[in-house]
Amino acid sequence: MLHEYRDEIHELKQSNAHFANIFDKHNALDKQVEDAEAGRTVLTDVELETLKKEKLLLKDEAYKMILDYKKA
Repeated sequence: MLHEYRDEIHELKQSNAHFANIFDKHNALDKQVEDAEAGRTVLTDVELETLKKEKLLLKDEAYKMILDYKKA
């Protein structure tokens, strides 16, 4: 997620527990989506779309936090 901000992500994960939690949740959801799309986990289309939307919301929140961090 957001590989171009690798340094900022590392700093935020160390200094901001909320960011670390968002980042970890996003990665867990990413794994669930990947498993479902590869057929390793069975999910309905609605469940898969829900996971994808939740993942996107977390990514958007993390991105905003990164941009705010860069401004500071």
